[in-house]
Amino acid sequence: MSRAIIDAREWQKVFDLRTGTAKADTSPLDQMVRAVQERHPYPGDLDSAGNRWVTDTALDLMERYDPSFVFLTYAQQYFSGRYSIQTDADRAAAVTAVYEEVERFVAQSGFTPLIVGTGGMIPLLASVDLTRLDGLALCTHWSARYAGLHDPSPRDLRTVASHPEIERIVTREEFLSLFRDCPADAARIPEYLLVARQGCMFKTVGGAFRKVRKVPAPGYSIPVSACLEEVSDSTDVRAAVEKRLRNGRVALIFVEGLGVEDFPWPYRAIDNGREWFFYETGDAQYLTVTTGRHQVFEYPVGYRYFEEDGPAMEFPFSGYFRSVPEDAIAASFGGRSIAVGNRSMFMHMATGADISLECFARNLYNQGTMAVIHRSDKA
Repeated sequence: MSRAIIDAREWQKVFDLRTGTAKADTSPLDQMVRAVQERHPYPGDLDSAGNRWVTDTALDLMERYDPSFVFLTYAQQYFSGRYSIQTDADRAAAVTAVYEEVERFVAQSGFTPLIVGTGGMIPLLASVDLTRLDGLALCTHWSARYAGLHDPSPRDLRTVASHPEIERIVTREEFLSLFRDCPADAARIPEYLLVARQGCMFKTVGGAFRKVRKVPAPGYSIPVSACLEEVSDSTDVRAAVEKRLRNGRVALIFVEGLGVEDFPWPYRAIDNGREWFFYETGDAQYLTVTTGRHQVFEYPVGYRYFEEDGPAMEFPFSGYFRSVPEDAIAASFGGRSIAVGNRSMFMHMATGADISLECFARNLYNQGTMAVIHRSDKA
């Protein structure tokens, strides 16, 4: 049974991760994790101390659990870039700050790092409002470039075809064909995928709830540190990590919002999608790296996630994730593993780590921290 421990500063409580049922668990492992949470309250997504929290929390947890594989996400510079007004100097300072935090972790842990930049950011130029269509257009607050369109009328199709800020209209069949080697439930994929032009984002029902300042830059390639010759695609990263785990301790580190233009480490540019499609920073990109397979259809852009809601819905603390991938990198690793990051549910749902510790924040609202224990048998 995977269990979640929520720390809201004033109180802590344990839940069954799958059902959301409150649990009473006082095992030594739970007590250790709860103590780490108590020592490290999350400062908030936009707080400049957010990345320092990742390093401090990870080092504390490592001292007590002694893992061989660590997954980290540093996301403060992504949130501040996306939602705050920044000067060039502000952006440079944010890049320097995350560089220093990653280097501090590497120096103090002694782990071999493999660092992935999830893609750069550019100023928002225009918003494409799809809320007045006859059909239903959907995207999540994780997406800017893509939106799904369900049940469009002929008028809708004429509207989107003539819109100057829409770069491409892709049918369900064309999208499936592009990733024909990926398992897909066609019923979950919208009839049309809309693709915004560079610098633009979609406004839909269920989209961004905050004022957006920057959106993902064209991310057909993303940087990976260490200039690894065997890595040419985002699906290759996992194998490179596993190869290094045979000889020592490894940290796979995601640095959000940094692309080839501002990545501060020596790097190799690798493919981040196919043809016209590139992964934005989000669930599909994380799952693609951690499973070693393209995961564009696991939670496809624009799918009607609300149709799966209800009293029996599982994983109520995990956003619209509906299962823990059994083949994620840490789940397949025989040694001890942890995941720590300020990208909320991605830590426990995309990595499969024995123990994860993440910010419990939704739409920038800081509700504390959440730890998830998937494996107690390695303690």
